[in-house]
Amino acid sequence: MTTRRLAIAVGMLVALLCGLVAPSAGASGPEDGTAAAAAIARAASCRGVSEATGTGLDARPLSSLALRRCLKLNQIQVLGTHNSYKEATTPQILDVLRGIDAAQANSLEYAHSPLPQQFDSEGIRQIELDVFADPAGGLYSKRVALNALGLPNPTPPDLLAPGFKVLHVQDIDFNSTCLTFVKCLDVVKTWSDAHPRHLPIAILVELKEGSIPDPFNLGFVTGPPIGAPELDAVDAEIRSVFSEDQMITPDDVRGSHPTLESAVTDGGWPTLADSEGKVLFLMDNSSKRDLYRAGRPSLEGRVLFTNATPGSPDAAFVEMNDAVGDLGAIQDLVREGYVVRTRADADTVEARTGDTTTRDAALASGAQWVSTDYPVPGRAIWSNYVATIPNGAPARCNPINTGPRCRNDLLEKFRGRSHI
Repeated sequence: MTTRRLAIAVGMLVALLCGLVAPSAGASGPEDGTAAAAAIARAASCRGVSEATGTGLDARPLSSLALRRCLKLNQIQVLGTHNSYKEATTPQILDVLRGIDAAQANSLEYAHSPLPQQFDSEGIRQIELDVFADPAGGLYSKRVALNALGLPNPTPPDLLAPGFKVLHVQDIDFNSTCLTFVKCLDVVKTWSDAHPRHLPIAILVELKEGSIPDPFNLGFVTGPPIGAPELDAVDAEIRSVFSEDQMITPDDVRGSHPTLESAVTDGGWPTLADSEGKVLFLMDNSSKRDLYRAGRPSLEGRVLFTNATPGSPDAAFVEMNDAVGDLGAIQDLVREGYVVRTRADADTVEARTGDTTTRDAALASGAQWVSTDYPVPGRAIWSNYVATIPNGAPARCNPINTGPRCRNDLLEKFRGRSHI
């Protein structure tokens, strides 16, 4: 036996004894042995980085690339924004709403920067877009409340084109930094192309339909129902902007595993190095899940990860917005390999009181995406409330499933407008 083959054999024996690799009947050739040896070395260098406990730590300093090759997508925690497209509600409309339902009016009193600014200077790596079907175009162009109050109501051309529209509440809370789904995605892609080594950006899609209360019979529009054709159209609009190699899809994660869930609980999420510069899409609506996965139990060929129930073939992403009440459950899901979105605040409540209880629980939960309406100081006009990732970076090592050698500063260079 040559010295090289002996070294490979010894390395594989040590790895098998330590449980680092599994025995394989076909792993006797030099190519397989070399790959196994490389896997052993990689596992050793990652020890204490990508595991929650660190024993026998490799003392060598890590480079940013080495760290991103060790960590997987589910092993970081980033800040997101809720209704990320939303501009301030028209003040006159808000005043009228306050006289009808003060709590509802209060819940609308927030706004966000344009998406590029969120990515550039606020460290946001998860956004939310609300989409309404508008197959013929023009359905949401009337903006009835403006007419009722005698306010100027020019028609934005984007509202006349067919395709999904992005807004919060039809005819009431419709001011948006990007009015169509495709335009919002174009904005994300343009920024992503200019920053090709950014951490993966998750895009939560809320599918909206139906009517809203119309106490004065003003004729508020009813959003068309979201059925199977509309779900296919959502996928199609996404694919019209992003190519397959720019996205992380359920097929990518599932790989050769029998189900999507078996992949994520077996460490199947891609590494950060393989995820850089990419986006992934999440479905907010559990009510549309069965329709979206019909005939595709593990989301075969689909773009969105469904808001799923653990134990199901499509389970990879779980939305749990009660960070306080579900703290332990979220931590368990993160340990098991799922990705979770939770909220740091909602309906302006925390911002009005300055209460950080929910924010602190959300961060402690290990949920990979912590969503807020207040990502920068001064956004809350009633208190000093703000939600940020500790140390002010776009991301940190996940507090639940990473180890003591993981370094926040190596995940993505972020100095306001400087990225790896």
